[in-house]
Amino acid sequence: MKRFGWQAKATALLGSLCMVFGLAACGGGNDSQPPSKTNNSSKQASGPINVVASINQWGSLAKEIGGPDVKVTSIVNTVSVDAHDFEPQTNDMAKLQKAEIVLVNGAGYDNWASKSIAKGTTSVSAATAVGASTGDNPHLWFSKDARKATATELEDAFAKARPAKAKQFQARLKTWKTNEAKLEDSMKAFSQKHKDATYGATEPVAYYLMDDLGFTDKTPKGYTQAVSSEGEPAPSDLQKFQHLISGRDINLLINNTQEASNTTNLLTGTAGRTEVPVVDVSEQMPQDQTTLTGWITTLMNSIDKAMTDFKASEADHQKVGTGNEGNSTEQPSQAGQSGQSDNGTNANQQTPAAPGNGSVPSNAGQTDPGK
Repeated sequence: MKRFGWQAKATALLGSLCMVFGLAACGGGNDSQPPSKTNNSSKQASGPINVVASINQWGSLAKEIGGPDVKVTSIVNTVSVDAHDFEPQTNDMAKLQKAEIVLVNGAGYDNWASKSIAKGTTSVSAATAVGASTGDNPHLWFSKDARKATATELEDAFAKARPAKAKQFQARLKTWKTNEAKLEDSMKAFSQKHKDATYGATEPVAYYLMDDLGFTDKTPKGYTQAVSSEGEPAPSDLQKFQHLISGRDINLLINNTQEASNTTNLLTGTAGRTEVPVVDVSEQMPQDQTTLTGWITTLMNSIDKAMTDFKASEADHQKVGTGNEGNSTEQPSQAGQSGQSDNGTNANQQTPAAPGNGSVPSNAGQTDPGK
């Protein structure tokens, strides 16, 4: 026991000498951890978190929650790129490999990013956060539930990566939640103002947004199933959609500007002739928008204006006692009056039936497989 006590005193003395003269004087044990490697790790842990987002919608949210404590790069960052058909370049893959945290949408929308995350890299998935999976409509950024779940996941991931900044991340999340709550209050007011609102969509990009606003989707199911599986709608379904628009049986038409085609031009042209408002919605966040909440607020205001215009137009139609029966699918060549093109053909001549439509789930209005 005395010998052990003497050794303890010697060890303590040696420790004091190490503190006075530096670790180098103690020799041996620290050679396996070069100072340069330790310093690099320390800098990485204290500097901004390198975050790479697959798409700019979620990248903008990461910037809001992370503030100056994150450096965010969004791979798909422009409305001129079709995200569904996006093929990453070598430099895109390199960015994902070097990221400290990778933020993806999931639900099959950006598999190229989900499959390229390096081992040991922290990943945050909007789909996982909200409980969505492949086959569900993947446009999750338009869902209030998905936004809130993803924001919370980001705050947690950032706090774990930089514990010293945890309070700052928590404060930014609180601020974001306050702004999101204001948006949701505006949505509730919108749904009260525009009760029994209906719409059709050239592609189900804004399904969650329209649902949050209280709209009923009247797009023909066969049409939605076809475009959701990246096929062409059957002529009968396209004709049903045209009659729906020309008969003014919907209050507005949602048009995905990143999925333009002869078919969408035909539908928007029909809407133009019959004074059914068209609201353009892109998938990626436009360059003039800086926050996800701000972008959605802008879209909601555009939809509100479109609803007001439709009601005014409806009142005018009732006053003059005119119907819209004449504006049917027999006159697609007039689509040019609204600035759209329909190639001068009617629905039965323009689009052949889409093969394999029978394999698409019947709830494709809520799903978007293959995108």
